[in-house]
Amino acid sequence: MKKMGKMICGYKKSCIFAKIYTLFIMRVIIEPDYDRMSKWAADYVAEKIKEANPTAEKPFKLGCPTGSSPLGLYKQLIKKYEAGEISFKNVVTFNMDEYVNIPEDHPESYHSFMWNNFFSHIDIRPENVHILNGNATDLIKECEDYERAIEEAGGIDLFMGGIGPDGHLAFNEPGSSLSSKTRIKTLTTDTIIANSRFFDGDMNLVPKQALTVGIGTVMAAREVLLLCSGHHKARALQHVIDGNVSHKWTASMLQMHPKAIVVCDEPACDELTVATFKYYLDKDRGNL
Repeated sequence: MKKMGKMICGYKKSCIFAKIYTLFIMRVIIEPDYDRMSKWAADYVAEKIKEANPTAEKPFKLGCPTGSSPLGLYKQLIKKYEAGEISFKNVVTFNMDEYVNIPEDHPESYHSFMWNNFFSHIDIRPENVHILNGNATDLIKECEDYERAIEEAGGIDLFMGGIGPDGHLAFNEPGSSLSSKTRIKTLTTDTIIANSRFFDGDMNLVPKQALTVGIGTVMAAREVLLLCSGHHKARALQHVIDGNVSHKWTASMLQMHPKAIVVCDEPACDELTVATFKYYLDKDRGNL
């Protein structure tokens, strides 16, 4: 009887673990190309905002990334706004990061990026936009205040992001703490080289520090949606989806989020096993 009791107890524990694991399985949406990846993501974000039916008293809180990954997503959301399908009047945004010591009106600041590529084309209220100030007198206080602002807003409902070629999320590069909060980061040489394409290819013009939300900040959001496109990010996607959770591939922490989605195109899947590729392709086919 004792042995049977142990077996039953072990079975129950296994069942409980299986249920918990099932709840934490990351969704992976595979689309043929960047444009369709962007459209799927925009449809999903728009649907989430509409489902929330936000008001001025209870706005929808949206985390926003910069870079090349979300450009198509932002264009699709702008189209939806122009078509009268969605309003951003009651949406509050929190951006992921900003360079240190770069004027807000600099063409490559993330303030400029967001207003030029998204905010200026929709009906969002300027007072609802939150972007870190890389020119603050006290940068540590700026980061602390940003975390406090997110908390006081009631947390982020949906945090969008992009996966970097080395698996980074925001400016949380390899080696970053997986429980980190908003802070100052010194950029790695790889990141400076990668971002030099926005600065006429001149590494010397790229800021060497940035303010960034932490992995812990992103993980605290109720839902996370990551974009990943292109063959050059295939190795990163493989580690994020199929690898172990590791500070060497910081976006891999999303495996531990209860509601995380990775939306990618087929070229980004080049390093996935055939079995993994087919599994995710079949699992969420046609789902929003």
